[in-house]
Amino acid sequence: MKILVVDDETDVQALFQQRFRKEIKSGEMQFAFAFSGESALDYLQKNEHEAVLILSDINMPGMSGLDLLQRIKQKPADPVPVVMMITAYGDDQNYNEAKKLGADDFLTKPVDFADLKIKLKQRVV
Repeated sequence: MKILVVDDETDVQALFQQRFRKEIKSGEMQFAFAFSGESALDYLQKNEHEAVLILSDINMPGMSGLDLLQRIKQKPADPVPVVMMITAYGDDQNYNEAKKLGADDFLTKPVDFADLKIKLKQRVV
């Protein structure tokens, strides 16, 4: 499974690579990283159909994760990628807006990686 992680905090790359070391080594999961909404759209355009799941931060400078979500869900794709939103703010407004725009799941920071692994493995089936 190819997963695109979108977050303006560049240290998430090392964190995900560390927490998913076993899954990466076995080839069960592959990760790509984009550090802005704009670079995520660029990646998706150049690598169409590769990312089947997108984990996106909501609060980013420039294009927010909610703007990115809206653009992803409006563009017809086959298969339509699963989009999980991640935010440091577990407020109802962000949650409701993300759900309205088509988010498939909603996670709060700090990310519970044990829970995330379970959710990702359920998506593989």
